[in-house]
Amino acid sequence: MDHRTGTPVVGMIGGGQLARMTHQAAIPLGQSLRVLATSPDDPAALVAPDVRIGHHTDLDALKDFAQGCDVVTFDHEHVPGEHLRALAAAGVAVHPGPDALLHAQDKLVMRHKLDELGLPVPPYAEVTKPADVLEFGAEHGWPCVLKAARGGYDGRGVWVLNTPEGAKRTTTELLDAGSPLLVEQRVPLRRELAALVARSPFGQGAVWPLVETVQSDGICVQVLAPAPGASEALTQQAQDIALKVAESLGVVGVLAVELFETDGGLVVNELAMRPHNSGHWTIEGSRTSQFEQHVRAVLDYPLGSTEITAPAVVMANVLGAPTEPKMGVDERLHHLFARFPQAKVHLYGKAERPGRKVGHVTLLGDRMDEVREQARLAAHFLSAAEWPDGHRIH
Repeated sequence: MDHRTGTPVVGMIGGGQLARMTHQAAIPLGQSLRVLATSPDDPAALVAPDVRIGHHTDLDALKDFAQGCDVVTFDHEHVPGEHLRALAAAGVAVHPGPDALLHAQDKLVMRHKLDELGLPVPPYAEVTKPADVLEFGAEHGWPCVLKAARGGYDGRGVWVLNTPEGAKRTTTELLDAGSPLLVEQRVPLRRELAALVARSPFGQGAVWPLVETVQSDGICVQVLAPAPGASEALTQQAQDIALKVAESLGVVGVLAVELFETDGGLVVNELAMRPHNSGHWTIEGSRTSQFEQHVRAVLDYPLGSTEITAPAVVMANVLGAPTEPKMGVDERLHHLFARFPQAKVHLYGKAERPGRKVGHVTLLGDRMDEVREQARLAAHFLSAAEWPDGHRIH
């Protein structure tokens, strides 16, 4: 407990934008969010008062960090499982626990478990030699998708293999570099969806509306809530899948299940056991944001309402522009708010680099097409300092 406030201390390993937004959500609850950051310049370290500097692979740093915390949680999945087990063995409440988190850390473990649970996954195989990929491609057809079993995100760690020759070359290079690999059938998808849920140690679950995630070059650029045109049956199926995963794996906190919608139905793509980019819209678009809900869940508080606050909510990621913008962030905000005073902007305090997620913007309204266009324009302007529709800057 925090002796100053009498409230629990939640420790979050990782000082990125997810920790930053979790800290913001914890403030109204009177919580003291402690952050383990690798640098004083990490997004959360710039705003949280209780920051410890250390690396998530350093067990001594983790143990020191956990002292005085009522619960320890994460803004990324990269903490070694043996370190988490050591913390748990020392009596630290770790949520989600290491056994659950393993399924978000290792795609092959995740695929095996989902298969075992009877949930829809693409055909896949472990890769220990190039012949594994060649046999898989011969059986399931080309192209197929090679994935790093650990460490990939935002399109990194994914290689599309179009021919046996190219597949053999790529696989050999990666295996020689020591990468654990799996190969999957390339799913002919209609679109990508995400089901976001939360679960508490008590076993209470909560679901947000199903959303569509719009990708460009492997990076999510927009999230549309609720997913346009999604039937009640499709939404229910996606939410049931996510709740089943959360319960079966013993997840505590927020769980994001990334899905492919295909002609044959839904297929599970990835899992994330933390607040997730597909849930940033909930800050303004839901009665309870994913960040507040995550704090509630890891503390075993009753979960909050996930009711959507508008008929259409769109979150657009702000990515670093290819070239340096002609005006600073402050001036860009002036012009953005002049045109779209209803826009809600979240900047992460990160240095701008081409393609890097440096913030997001959320807009709400009655018509999805209208709100989506406003979000596209706003995010582009915050990135590049120019309006893509030719709107004049006054």
